[in-house]
Amino acid sequence: MTLHIATDRKANLAGSAWMIAAMAVFAVEDALIKAASVALPIGEVLVVFGLGGALVFAALALVNREPLYSADVISRPMWVRVVFEIVGRLFYVLALSLIPLSAATVILQATPLVVVAGAALVFGEKVGWRRWTAIFVGLAGVVIIIQPGTEGFSVLLLLAVMGMIGFAGRDLASRAAPAGLSTAILGLYGFLSIVVAGGLYAAWQGVPFVMPDGETSLLLLGAILAGVAAYSCLMKAMRTGEVSAVTPFRYTRLLFGIALGIVLFGERLSFAMMVGSALIVVSGLFILYRGRQIRAEI
Repeated sequence: MTLHIATDRKANLAGSAWMIAAMAVFAVEDALIKAASVALPIGEVLVVFGLGGALVFAALALVNREPLYSADVISRPMWVRVVFEIVGRLFYVLALSLIPLSAATVILQATPLVVVAGAALVFGEKVGWRRWTAIFVGLAGVVIIIQPGTEGFSVLLLLAVMGMIGFAGRDLASRAAPAGLSTAILGLYGFLSIVVAGGLYAAWQGVPFVMPDGETSLLLLGAILAGVAAYSCLMKAMRTGEVSAVTPFRYTRLLFGIALGIVLFGERLSFAMMVGSALIVVSGLFILYRGRQIRAEI
C-alpha cells in the first residue's frame, strides 16, 4: 500500500512538472507570435505557424506508423473540434497582436470554467450549485478585467474572450472525439485548422503575404517549435499523473504570461486585472477541488 501511494505521488509530481513546462512554453509561444505579428500580416503568421506544426505532427505520426487519414478524422466531433479550433486560434492570435499579452493570458484562464459549464449543458454532467457559483464568480472576474461601460473598456479585449470560448468548445469536442485518434493525429488536424483560420482571415483582410526577414523567420520557427513542444508536454502531463493533481498547474501559464508581458513588452498590471485574475484562478481551483471531492464520494 505504501509503495502504491509513493508511486502515485511520484507520478503526480512528474505530471505536475510536465504541466508547468507546458504552460511555460505556451507562454513563450504566445510571446513569439505577438512579436512576429508586428512585422507580418496576422493571416500569414497563422498560415506559417499552422503549416509548421502540422508538418511536425505529420512526421511524428509517420514515424509511429499511424495513418494520417481515417474515417474517424471526418467524424462529427472532429468537424466540431476543427470549427472551434479555427475560432479559438483566429481570435486569440488577433488578441495577442492587438492587446497586452498579460491581458490575453489572464482571460484565457477562464477556459476551464466554460468547459465545465459546457459539459453540464451539452453532455448532461452533474454540476451542483457550488460549482455553478464558482463558474459565475470566475466569469465575473472576466467582466472585471474587461470593464464594460467604463473608460478602461476596450472592444479589443473581446477578441480574447472569443478566443477563450473557441478553445473551450474545442476542449469539449475533444471529449467526444474518437478514442482511437492519437495525440499526433489530433495535433496534425489541430494545426491544419490554424492554416484554415489564417487563410480565411487573409482572404477577408485582403493584405498580401510578405517575405519575412531573418529575425521574423526565427520568431516564427521558435513559435512553431514552442507550440509543438508545449502540446507534447501537455499530453505527457495528462497521461503521467492524475488529472485532478496536474490540472491546477495549468494556472502557472498566467504567471509566465504576465512575466513575459512585463519583461518583453513593458506591460503594467491594473488593479482590475489583478482582482479579475484572482477570481478566475480561485474559482477554477475550487471547481477542481469540488470535482475531486465528488469523485471520492462516489
